[in-house]
Amino acid sequence: MADHVTIRKLADADIEKTVQLWLDCDLTRPWNDPRADIAQALKSGCAEILVATDKAGRILASVMVGDDGHRGWLYYVAVSPSQQGTGLGKRMIAAGEQWMAERGIQKSQLIIRAGNAKVRGFYESLGYGVQERVLMARWLDGRPLTP
Repeated sequence: MADHVTIRKLADADIEKTVQLWLDCDLTRPWNDPRADIAQALKSGCAEILVATDKAGRILASVMVGDDGHRGWLYYVAVSPSQQGTGLGKRMIAAGEQWMAERGIQKSQLIIRAGNAKVRGFYESLGYGVQERVLMARWLDGRPLTP
C-alpha cells in the first residue's frame, strides 16, 4: 500500500482526519490539544504538517516538521496501524528531513517517551541516536509540568 500514497501538505479538510490518526496512534495527551497544535504550526511560518494519503483520500500517515532557526524538529509522526511495517513511516521521516534540508537545517531532532521501545527502535533503524541531554521545560501560563 505504501507505494500508492501521495505525501503532501495538510489541507484544512484533512484536519479532523489527521487528529483521528493521532488518536488512533496514541500520540495525544490531555494537556496537548491536537487541533491547537495544528493551528499553531500552520500559523507559525516555521512549520508544516505533511500527510500521506491513498487514492481514496484517506490519511494514512503524518509528520509535523518545524525548525527553530538552528535545528529541525519532528512531531506527531504517525502511521495508521494498518499501514505500520510498510515503509510509510520511513518515507514520512524522509519527507520531513527533506523539508528541513530545503531550509538549510542540518540536524533533525525528535522527542519520544522513555518507555516507547518500539518507536525508539524504529528511529534507531533510521540512524537516529540518543544524545545525553537534560530536557527542561516550563509552562508559560504557570501550570505544573506534565509527565
